[in-house]
Amino acid sequence: METQRVGIREFRDKLATYLLESDKALAITRHGDTIGYYLPARRKRTEAEKEALETAATRLQEAFAAKGITEDDVIEDFKRWRKEGHK
Repeated sequence: METQRVGIREFRDKLATYLLESDKALAITRHGDTIGYYLPARRKRTEAEKEALETAATRLQEAFAAKGITEDDVIEDFKRWRKEGHK
């Protein structure tokens, strides 16, 4: 596995990007010394996976609209379901 070196400040400043988009191990450095590693637990999604998720989201929104349901309705229904003891 290829390891990219990145300074601690850059890692901190771009944390969200590294966490969500990095597909290789990172050696976190401070003043040139490696102080830790970040090993991504998930891989980047392919374009086909992204398109499938977008299609699913669009279909879900269309189904909600056809039934007159909002996202808030779904959330409230879920909260009510959890309160009734369904865990």
